[in-house]
Amino acid sequence: MLTILDTPQKPATGSLTERKSEFIGQACHVEDQEAAMAFVQEVRLQHPKARHVCHCAIWGPEGRTSERMSDDGEPSGTAGKPMLEVMRRQGLTDCVLTVTRYFGGILLGSGGLIRAYSSAASLALKAAKQARVLPTQRFAITVDYPEYDPLRRLIRTSGGHVETEDFTDRVRLTYALEPAAVPAFHGRLDDLLQGRAQPSALGQGRRLIPQ
Repeated sequence: MLTILDTPQKPATGSLTERKSEFIGQACHVEDQEAAMAFVQEVRLQHPKARHVCHCAIWGPEGRTSERMSDDGEPSGTAGKPMLEVMRRQGLTDCVLTVTRYFGGILLGSGGLIRAYSSAASLALKAAKQARVLPTQRFAITVDYPEYDPLRRLIRTSGGHVETEDFTDRVRLTYALEPAAVPAFHGRLDDLLQGRAQPSALGQGRRLIPQ
């Protein structure tokens, strides 16, 4: 799956004008529904004179995503749903999308609204910085200082990455690997450490790879 990297403070933006109505699309990365709704509320505060602030959001890992959408007073199915379909077609997760409409006095009809909201959504997402969401498994391990550099090299050559490091009398690292790489990595880790340390599983995680 993909996500976008633009933040709520600097969302990706795209806009268009259709028969005197202005449609402003904005999109950003979020981790959950609470963050998505906080962004929608912030957009409302930024556009107090807008007729509608429609939105949609998707969050969660592949196979267990959650969705939310709102037409915000537009005819049912003409705003939130077509916006959500744009996000679905791009395989996105962990992001929220708003389209703010300033009414221009001319009715667009259902077909016109669907096209306008879909187009504004597409423009905002086209402007966004995208990243691939890579599922990972996370671990922690504590080693002596002579083992620190070899361990870092092993993590790197196995396609993993170090998340945190804590230096005291020993070194505690947390690291993440693609699930398919875990068995081979831990076999090589046993050869390296010869039983002097064992990793602890920290659960699943995700890594964002910019596109």
